[in-house]
Amino acid sequence: MSFDPIELAACQRALVIKLRHHGDVLLAAPVFAALKALRPGIEIDALIYKDSLELLSFNPDIAQIHVIDRADRRRGLWTRMANAWRLLRDLRRRRFDLVVHLTEHPRGALVARVLRPRYAVARRYGGRRGRWWRKSFTHLYDVPARERHTVETHLDALRRLGLVIPPARPVRLVAGAPAETAIDSRLAALGLDGKAFLVAHPTSRWLFKCWPEAHMARLLDHLARQGHRIVLTAGPAADERAWMDRLMAKTTAPLIDLSGRLSLKELAALIGRARLFIGVDSAPMHMAAAMGTPVVAFFGPSGDAEWAPWQVPSRVLTAPFSCRPCGLAGCGDGELSECLAAISVERAIAAVDALLAETAPACASS
Repeated sequence: MSFDPIELAACQRALVIKLRHHGDVLLAAPVFAALKALRPGIEIDALIYKDSLELLSFNPDIAQIHVIDRADRRRGLWTRMANAWRLLRDLRRRRFDLVVHLTEHPRGALVARVLRPRYAVARRYGGRRGRWWRKSFTHLYDVPARERHTVETHLDALRRLGLVIPPARPVRLVAGAPAETAIDSRLAALGLDGKAFLVAHPTSRWLFKCWPEAHMARLLDHLARQGHRIVLTAGPAADERAWMDRLMAKTTAPLIDLSGRLSLKELAALIGRARLFIGVDSAPMHMAAAMGTPVVAFFGPSGDAEWAPWQVPSRVLTAPFSCRPCGLAGCGDGELSECLAAISVERAIAAVDALLAETAPACASS
């Protein structure tokens, strides 16, 4: 294993592998931006899950995106093998000089072994991965024990290669003209103008991350009484829709409900046109930060040090529980998080009011 800095100038193509959920994939965007800034002529590809494609497509720092369809797990053996062979064939044709693997997924190590790039870097892991994992990469890096933002942890892969990270570390998300046109038409039909509304996305695919429905209803009622127009969004999953139905039954606010009706690109375009985003630790929260929209976010079991809104005006609301962040699916894995329920409606109202006041001049001039 090499401990020497790499010759980035000799690298013509790089592959960044991020096989995780939507928000995790979006927070890998600064790795592409840093590589492009350090080596403007390099072509950088991404290898991600197919359902995260919209979060990186149109990103100007990415040359090609290769995908793994998680639906393959439900298909026959020969179909899975054929798809895997085609993926590896397409990757080999790119002749990568550098592979940056940003998760512990064993497929990243297999890809590095098959592609045999000049350089390959991944995080150091012990346990079962052992020697096979270590021999798959030329460089391994450790993550400091102290909690820090996921963006910086991703960039540690480049630091391990001897690269000095540029000061600008943007999380880029490009909605694209079709999504922007569709949202503009929808907003016009609803009588909404740019920056004249708030977006609330109170759910996550993991409902133990959600602030209680009754709390959220009281916050939305307060904002509506102040004269704010509020657009509600949520994922299309049945459990998220059921959560939103319970919320709607508890509120009297005249809300505009677009839950489950938008693509990821359309959701990004909508959030980008909002004055403020209110939500929980979720992919849409990271999308809001990437679109430059101020964020009020509720954090419970997950760590705000690692996952807070990146480089955008924000308020992060937590409760002083000694056990958080625990990383569990609610207290005792019971799907209910007491640390979220303990965040008062009054604190949330104060946070939203303060952030609206703080960002009002910028909104008014934009």
